[in-house]
Amino acid sequence: MIDDDPYLWLEEVEGERALAWVRARNAATEAELESRPGCGALRESLREVLDARDQIPYATRRGDHLYNLWRDADHARGLWRRTTLDEYRRREPRWQTLIDLDALGAAEGQAWVWAGATALGPAYRRALVSLSRGGSDAVVVREFDLDRRAFVAGGFELPEAKSRVAWSGADEVYVGTDFGPGSLTDSGYPRLIKRWRRGQPLSEAQTVYEGAAADVSAFVSVDATPGWERTIVGSAVDFYSDRRFLLDGGHRIAIDKPADAQLEFRRDRVFIELRSDWALADGHGWPRGSLLVADAAAYLRGGRAFTPLFTPTPTRSLAGHACGRDAVWLTVLDDVASRIEEWTEVDGRWQRREVAAPYPGRLEVTALHDPLVASDALAECYWLNGADFLRPDQLELGRAGSDARERLKSRPAFFDAAGMRVEQRFATSRDGTRVPYFIVWPRDARADGAEGDHPTLLYGYGGFEVSLTPSYSGTLGRAWTGRGGVYVLANIRGGGEFGPAWHQAAVREHKQRSYDDFAAVAADLVAGGVTRPQRLGIMGGSNGGLLVGATMVQRPELFGAVVCQVPLLDMKRYSRLLAGASWMAEYGDPERAGDWAWISTYSPYQNVKPGVRMPRVLFDTSTRDDRVHPGHARKMAARMLDQGHAVLYWENIEGGHGGAADNAQRARMMALEFTFLWLQLGEPASPPRC
Repeated sequence: MIDDDPYLWLEEVEGERALAWVRARNAATEAELESRPGCGALRESLREVLDARDQIPYATRRGDHLYNLWRDADHARGLWRRTTLDEYRRREPRWQTLIDLDALGAAEGQAWVWAGATALGPAYRRALVSLSRGGSDAVVVREFDLDRRAFVAGGFELPEAKSRVAWSGADEVYVGTDFGPGSLTDSGYPRLIKRWRRGQPLSEAQTVYEGAAADVSAFVSVDATPGWERTIVGSAVDFYSDRRFLLDGGHRIAIDKPADAQLEFRRDRVFIELRSDWALADGHGWPRGSLLVADAAAYLRGGRAFTPLFTPTPTRSLAGHACGRDAVWLTVLDDVASRIEEWTEVDGRWQRREVAAPYPGRLEVTALHDPLVASDALAECYWLNGADFLRPDQLELGRAGSDARERLKSRPAFFDAAGMRVEQRFATSRDGTRVPYFIVWPRDARADGAEGDHPTLLYGYGGFEVSLTPSYSGTLGRAWTGRGGVYVLANIRGGGEFGPAWHQAAVREHKQRSYDDFAAVAADLVAGGVTRPQRLGIMGGSNGGLLVGATMVQRPELFGAVVCQVPLLDMKRYSRLLAGASWMAEYGDPERAGDWAWISTYSPYQNVKPGVRMPRVLFDTSTRDDRVHPGHARKMAARMLDQGHAVLYWENIEGGHGGAADNAQRARMMALEFTFLWLQLGEPASPPRC
């Protein structure tokens, strides 16, 4: 494929010419938007939400402690800290700070952003801590002493890379990283997994698994459950398929499963979640979207006797599952709202119980069981977090077999929801498919008949089987719905709201269906008297940035404003840029003529034209985004500007794929976005009451 792209120089992430262009565009955008009345006040209001000290400190259990990463106005980069469950129950728990990211960054002269930690159980005295410079996916890894609260001098340490690490024992880890030429996949992730002993030069670590360059990434997982120890290595062949092996001494034993099925072992059980229909040799079979459980030892011997814990229906899909020692909790989407089911095995038979919980809304279950803790008192306990568009999150502690739960934490209400309401509607897409969407109405608002006049923001994603479900957003309430704007959440194909089939209906040669669905929702909002095109804005990020970019180019007459965040836009070159090669199972390979034939029909960068009346667009991205290349947004903005379109562009120097590295940056970015939307779409006809 020959590149005849006059804007290729903007792909030089830190090139002098490219950064000069970025600084000039940033200055123009800031001059226009930050000078608008109310932009500064909005930024401070959003910062207040993000920095609120009465947020829920969500925590991960490891042994006797709950671990949390906390950010507020005094700790912009965050505190990694821990406490006990008894303390956590208090209104103001006492926390032990392990790492102060702000202090560490100041001492080392680095803009560190937290990227996670892997602790060694069951004692949990050591952890492998991952730190990102400016929020990128690439991290440095350092060994940390949790008792001394200090990094281990001469301990395990990896330079910046997109590494994979797992403890094998106190003095041994498995590691996938950049070992030098040929050690990474075409997507830029580790291709090799090695066993690395303490004190051994990394160059002498023993290779235990080697994937192919065309794979997305090699991986390793270690289950140290006493009596059920297992180490699994393998490769993600593409974004949805993998091959897995059990390590047994010096041998690798292939695990037989459908390539795109998710498989996990839990003690004596194996759980398999299907993304494709599975026909068994004995004539039995299970539909995609099912969750199956079987005896692990029998399965590895070739047995295929399963109990289905979930099978899908046209309106119900599996959103996830969590395992206690014996109980299994399923999160089920029922017309895009959550229900919880609890399954337990009694005398060899699985029994189902529906857990009483608020409906409709969004529910998330997290099991508290630590399989490394002997006689674990929390083995059958779980967190239940529930919220919806108008009801803030509530975190409760539950136990298998009971609907009685202990209220632990509540998120404060950041906007006045009195008089607001939520409605679910369905649009009809080009091929006749019914596409659901939610409308969050501000107080006193209603459909206005044939000529709707509400400023309306339509948000979508539509990719990678990601489900968009009702959730509470204090920032959205402060910036939009609480000020009289209508908010719409579209559940288009390509997402996971109705299981794998809903996703697979809009991948590769069918990707256009996502854009048709999104346009159908927009048209339905106009036809239903909610708004009119001049007052309809759209927003999306990453794959959602591609969504709004493609829909904007194809149906510009439908929209008055576009916010396009950290987007993919140049689909001719996406597979050559950063992690792009890992997404070809979603979009196709533009290097193949047959794939490019369909990609070329929607790729925004190749299809935007001069002389067409386009809605005004704000592109925002991050220099430190090493997942979706900032060149996508840069080049699209440059091309549209040269074609005479109305474009604003803003690039945060830090932030990674999330666009912001701390709350101050995030508040500023959102203030720019919503100031732009109000500027383009206009204030509500009847301002909301204070």
